[in-house]
Amino acid sequence: MHAAPENLKLYAGWVESALDELFPEEASLLQKELFTACRYSLLGGGKRLRAYLCMVFCELCGGSAKDALPFAAGIEMIHAYSLIHDDLPCMDDSDYRRGKLSNHKVFGETTAVLAGDALLNRAFEIMSKPDQKIAPQDLLRAINVMSTASGAYGMVGGQIIDLALENRTCTEEELWQMVDLKTAALICGACRSGCCLAGADQARQDAAFAYGKCIGLAFQIRDDLLDLTGDMAQVGKPVGSDAKNDKNTFASVFGQERCEELIRELTDQALIHVEAFGAQGGILKTIALWLVDRAN
Repeated sequence: MHAAPENLKLYAGWVESALDELFPEEASLLQKELFTACRYSLLGGGKRLRAYLCMVFCELCGGSAKDALPFAAGIEMIHAYSLIHDDLPCMDDSDYRRGKLSNHKVFGETTAVLAGDALLNRAFEIMSKPDQKIAPQDLLRAINVMSTASGAYGMVGGQIIDLALENRTCTEEELWQMVDLKTAALICGACRSGCCLAGADQARQDAAFAYGKCIGLAFQIRDDLLDLTGDMAQVGKPVGSDAKNDKNTFASVFGQERCEELIRELTDQALIHVEAFGAQGGILKTIALWLVDRAN
């Protein structure tokens, strides 16, 4: 087993504190239930991988992880919104997320939808605040990257492809495209936006994007395998749900053995892109190898 990066816990702690501060309880407001529902999912655990990648790439390109923190927290808000909506009955209809009841099971579907909407809008509100230590032109580039990654040409596009492929066997090409958009796009965006925040050149932005795509695809393949072989206590949701719901996954299309091969191949490809960041890029190798072995 490969160990997690040494600075992951530290950076994840920064993100957790920032999220708590940037999305407060607001118990005195009439819409207080909305804030409670948002915080339930936003502060409900998770690796903070996307925020972490944004900060790491910002540092690798000469910027400051602390300066990138508000933007990185915004990325986690986008991710939290997507999980709330993904779990809805009209989507994947999941009852559990990260070891506890899904947002809509606690607050109802209407509030869950609005909580997702609120998180998405709050994310871009924070990302676009003018009083940050990031140069305005770099901030604008990063916002453009995350807008694309989370929208119709990214995560949302992947979600509707996923729904369109239900109840039929998809082709390998359709599966790759769906996962590329639904899962990998946000990870790619986190990597590239971190470079943008530091004013990195196009070559480094492209290398970060390619790296993010490789680890994002490998991440989803591991998720699919964990749904077959994982432990609910570690995974945080019932295992076997993909097969039960007749979902198209890498496990169902390629089989377990080929999936392990694909994870190794994608990880090897990711390590090639690390070279663009020189000797300091060793942290990216650690991240990629850690994700290969994860159990949740």
